[in-house]
This record gives sequence, C-alpha cells and structure tokens, in this order.
Amino acid sequence: MDDRFFALRQKLESSVLTGKGESAPDLRQKVAANSGVPGDLAAFVDKIHKHAYKVTDEEVAALRQKYSDDYLFEVIAAAAFGAARMRLDAALKALAGSEAEVKHAAAKG
Repeated sequence: MDDRFFALRQKLESSVLTGKGESAPDLRQKVAANSGVPGDLAAFVDKIHKHAYKVTDEEVAALRQKYSDDYLFEVIAAAAFGAARMRLDAALKALAGSEAEVKHAAAKG
C-alpha cells in the first residue's frame, strides 16, 4: 500500500514529540504512547487517548494549578497525536491485510 502522506506525518511527529517546547520531549513521547506517564497526568492522558470528548474544563483547570497553558497544550497535542497515530496505524494495517486477501483471492482465480 502506497502511503503518500508518510513523510508529512513524520515531520508532524517530529515537531510535536521532539521539537522545542516547555515540556520535555521524553514526556511528550510517553504521552503519545500512553505509557509511563507521570501519575498526576496519567488519568488525564489516558482519557484523551480513549475518550477525549469526556475531558472537562474542570480537569484542565485543576491541572492549570500546577502546569502552564503551554505545557498543557503540548501534553494535550502529544496525547491527541498519539491516539490518532495508533488508530491510523491500525487502519493501515487492516487495509494492507484486505489488499493481501484480495490479491490472494485473485491469484486463486
């Protein structure tokens, strides 16, 4: 399967996860993977990965007591990017499997 947007996604990933920011690149990478996230951010990041629409203003306000807006923006962007990447990877894998099945069926004739 030809993935014509791969290079653009790589550039976006680099910018979001390793670019300059208020939060450490290591943290943003953990947030994107939803793994190893520090305790006070773990539930928030997990919610973004699984049910972003359920995040409340109150949750963000509580985190703003400890973190700056820029820091939280980076965490939220990394979590959203990571969740989207996981879903895209699953979709591309499913499509690749479908293409393989079609080719196999065609070969059988």
